[in-house]
Amino acid sequence: MASITSFTLKTLLFLSFCFFCFPLSTSSKFPKEALPNKYGYLPISPTSTSSIFYAFYEAQNSTLPLSQTPLLIWLQGGPGCSSMIGNLFELGPWRVTKSLTLQPNPGAWNRIFGLLFLDNPIGTGFSVASTPEEIPKDQNTVAKHLFSAITRFIQLDPVFKHRPIYITGESYAGKYVPAIGYYILQKNANLKASERVNLVGVAIGDGLTDPETQVATHALNAYYVGFINERQKNELEKAQLEAVRLTQMGNWSEATEARFELLNMLQNMTGLATLYDYTKKAPYEDHLVEQFLNIAEVKKALGINELFVYKKCSDVVMAALHDDLMKSVKYMVEYLVRKSRVLLYQGQCDLRIGVMQVEAWVKTMKWEGIVEYLSAERKIWKVNEELAGYVQNWKTLTNVVVLGAGHLLPADQPVNSQAMIEDWVLERGLFTNVLQENAFTESTVVV
Repeated sequence: MASITSFTLKTLLFLSFCFFCFPLSTSSKFPKEALPNKYGYLPISPTSTSSIFYAFYEAQNSTLPLSQTPLLIWLQGGPGCSSMIGNLFELGPWRVTKSLTLQPNPGAWNRIFGLLFLDNPIGTGFSVASTPEEIPKDQNTVAKHLFSAITRFIQLDPVFKHRPIYITGESYAGKYVPAIGYYILQKNANLKASERVNLVGVAIGDGLTDPETQVATHALNAYYVGFINERQKNELEKAQLEAVRLTQMGNWSEATEARFELLNMLQNMTGLATLYDYTKKAPYEDHLVEQFLNIAEVKKALGINELFVYKKCSDVVMAALHDDLMKSVKYMVEYLVRKSRVLLYQGQCDLRIGVMQVEAWVKTMKWEGIVEYLSAERKIWKVNEELAGYVQNWKTLTNVVVLGAGHLLPADQPVNSQAMIEDWVLERGLFTNVLQENAFTESTVVV
């Protein structure tokens, strides 16, 4: 864990640095055309020097006026992992290569949408926490900081004011995304129309959202996929029950440790290179992002002090949110599905937070449309006439299983993930809401 001294040094490096930063120079490592359109720092409070780093890419080929072009906001998981992983390894317009250069991403999510990456919470990636005590320890604080950053970003340019906003993210962002979505809608209820954040929907990829329900699925999942035998399944089930018991008692720290122990058991039993994708022979190479962003000329191109040491994931932020890990935000999703649109998507090959883990908690949702959703047709989804996965939806809830993908889904299936997010946002093809006309008539969607 980093010391307070390291936080103080980190803060001092940025005290003299403007909140909204633009390129001082470009380099061969980070050519001008690959730079974000806007990037820099967004304050979390007028009384704090803590700030959230952002990188914004405008739509490459928007078919709408910019003032109407949807804006996607991406949050990475962890907790404590940088959204620059999503940017440079998964869904941004440029991807880092093994030679630590950048190449265009054919599956970029900003093809027709604006795309904003936020290093969240403070202390993550390039974001700055003035002290360890300011790092959030719960989702309400995470949401409060994000709301400050998002509203400040919208103020940067009048063209952002009325754009439809979609909050997206993966993994532990299965908690961040509902938290900020819920917070926005709660705040909007008490704001004048001109001051509201124009939230339309949220999208969660391979998300940890209702941990108590999800942690109880691993044994059966691994058993029926063929990775463990019945004796091992029984061992895992005992470990799962312990994690559930501790969660129900509210022993949050112990429950978190029990989940980690369970996943370590599963890792050791299967011998897989990574639980994040059981087809891979080696872990994801997202370490390339860390190597790339620690190159002096890359930091200089982004206006970052060269003494800043970038880490793809922060142990300090992880420790701060340790007791939060097993707490559920399912009630926030239940609220969001009534007031906005919700997309859940999972990679077929994710053994850590995949299809079964998400289906388990969705079945327990308290929502008036859940019976119809669960009995809805699971449709075959094709992209470019090839099988891409399956789509199930009812009114404002859509669930997608993406074939040939693991936990970092856009990295595995860039073009298909792009097609998914575009069709969902624009409500095209299989992503047209079932009973859409009735849904609007009944005012279940509030934009």
